[in-house]
Amino acid sequence: MAEQSSSTGPDFADGVPIAALDATGKLVGHVGGEPALLLRQDGELFAIGAKCTHYGAPMADGLAVGDTIRCPWHHACFGLRTGEVLHAPALDGLKCWRVDERDGHAFVRDQLSPAEPPQLAAASLPDSVVIVGGGAAGNAAAMTLRREGYRGPVTVLSADPSGPIDRPNLSKDYLAGTAKAAWLPLRSQKFYASRDIDLRCDGRVTRLDAEKRTIALSDGSTMRYGALLLATGAEPNRLAIPGADLPHVHVLRTLADCDALIASLGTAHRAVVVGAGFIGLEVAASLRKRGLEVHVVAPDERPMQRILGPELAGMVKDIHESHGVTFHLGTTVTTIESHRVTLATGAKLDADLVVVGIGVRPELALAEQAGLAIDRGVAVDAFLQTSDPHIHAAGDIVRWPDARTGERIRVEHWVVAERQGVIAARNILGRRQAFRAVPFFWSQHYDTTLNYVGHAENWDRVDIDGDPARRDCTATYWRNGKRLAVVTVGRDLESLSAEAEFEQETPA
Repeated sequence: MAEQSSSTGPDFADGVPIAALDATGKLVGHVGGEPALLLRQDGELFAIGAKCTHYGAPMADGLAVGDTIRCPWHHACFGLRTGEVLHAPALDGLKCWRVDERDGHAFVRDQLSPAEPPQLAAASLPDSVVIVGGGAAGNAAAMTLRREGYRGPVTVLSADPSGPIDRPNLSKDYLAGTAKAAWLPLRSQKFYASRDIDLRCDGRVTRLDAEKRTIALSDGSTMRYGALLLATGAEPNRLAIPGADLPHVHVLRTLADCDALIASLGTAHRAVVVGAGFIGLEVAASLRKRGLEVHVVAPDERPMQRILGPELAGMVKDIHESHGVTFHLGTTVTTIESHRVTLATGAKLDADLVVVGIGVRPELALAEQAGLAIDRGVAVDAFLQTSDPHIHAAGDIVRWPDARTGERIRVEHWVVAERQGVIAARNILGRRQAFRAVPFFWSQHYDTTLNYVGHAENWDRVDIDGDPARRDCTATYWRNGKRLAVVTVGRDLESLSAEAEFEQETPA
């Protein structure tokens, strides 16, 4: 969903003085009308596309590390020498041009081609790959298999009728009414067909026989696989209270969920959001943008305090209250009726619609049925291989050994799932590449974005630099003297630097 931009600055094809680069060694211009960024890194000049291929962020605001550059908004990473995408969430590489230096000037002309993948060892390749799950991990894996040169059959079985979509957008711009439905698909049907990827939407797998290496589908058919990737994702938790199944009670996970919620807004004026986590609060912000009266109910003392700590949780609460959201904290919903909800305190809130955002649970039924090792998720090794050598797993369902902390963790983040899909696909092809990515996610609250790098389920110290009230701060989370995670607000470069530093701390 990259933005289009008109050409600005000098035409690098005509040559520009190298002295025109700014103090950071960058200059924005174009190459024959194509927006481009010229930069000097470690004494060498590079020219790449000026806009990130994910959401169109200006790469001039990104961070160059070695021969790579990182997007300032959502931490996609690209190679400077070929423009290839190295880390999600971007799916496509940047354009990249050859740079010649003459007489103190830089001339940018010939576009470079992406690097060719290493040759595959045919003897070790599976005769087919089946991917169960069409979300972030499954989509990334299918694309990677083809990008890495695998020519065998690739089948993606997605239980979701809509196919792979940009799920983070559902609770943000799409629900708020500022993103078009056409922006949501990660790829077109034509894209999958052109790469001979057999994408089967609404293709629910009902049984997995690991011994026979077969799966059964809801339509009664069966399929054999040479290698299998489990990427079944997660299901939203639901309330177990009277009225939880009424038609005006919604969860938000799929495009169908979001479309049903949007369809209900025409006659709704008052909404109650149950849960003050990231999804609940992003929904609250989107509904406020639509003009609804919004009340948020949660048992916590402050929204997201268990994740962010009291200072940043207080900032988030202030942001939402300044936009008209009313919080009911330290309580729960006990009953839902057609036009109101009752809280544990006895208070009653008018509600034309209710949105439940109380977390998700991993979809483990197939893994359990197949007898795979389970550890509060599908247990995998550093290569994302399960206890069955023919089955890898990725995304929300996996618990893996985090190289940096030495702990086994499970993370429900979009970017993590995409990056795991890439690594799992490579390992299905015999690459033996350990998954060492640093977890990252972002959350948008009106015009304020929080970037979270690292992973801190528990901490004993939080250091705050800057002023949360001014939406300009960095929070660092520690345990036993070890830095575990960094959250930034209004400080994109600090977030990128923290990610790069964490990567350096990760054992090779």
